[in-house]
Amino acid sequence: MTSRVILISAAIGTALREARFDDGRPLDASGLRLARAAAGRLPAAERQWVSPVVRCRATADALGLEGVPDAPELAGLDVGRWRGATLAEVSAEEPEAVAGWLADPGAAPHGGESVRAFCDRVAGWLDGTAHVSGRTVAVVEPEVVRGALVRVLGAPDAAFWRVDVPPLTATEFSGRSGRWNVRAGRPLVEPG
Repeated sequence: MTSRVILISAAIGTALREARFDDGRPLDASGLRLARAAAGRLPAAERQWVSPVVRCRATADALGLEGVPDAPELAGLDVGRWRGATLAEVSAEEPEAVAGWLADPGAAPHGGESVRAFCDRVAGWLDGTAHVSGRTVAVVEPEVVRGALVRVLGAPDAAFWRVDVPPLTATEFSGRSGRWNVRAGRPLVEPG
């Protein structure tokens, strides 16, 4: 039995453009336009999921995946009190905390979730799909794709910060018996 999981990174919104920790901001006009242009380009899937993040839900709707249930385990990284701030703002106010967070995957100085715990959460969801044949599509934040890649490739947790995941790209995991293969970074539409 082969399971296929396609993680679609959400379209761009203002929080991502501003390097702001997500605080529920919607897609911007460009992100919405590109997501609508990608509608109908996803393969058929037996299961469809979406992160509860606002821009993920909007991306799923624009892609024509309406009515897809939220998957709380696919929520973005919980950054606690840093939510809504830019990385520059937090770095100016708490430089040692940011440096520690970026250097130590087990650190959570913001009072939220550590990168290690986040990667474990995402891997738990992905492992749960390995026992189901067919295709699963999920619209998620870029860090969810990063977390899945880190775990599937057996990379150290610190590699989380070394993976770029552009908006509206598909990363496919296929496997059986606990072994995953990866096809990464396929754009749903060419930006224009």
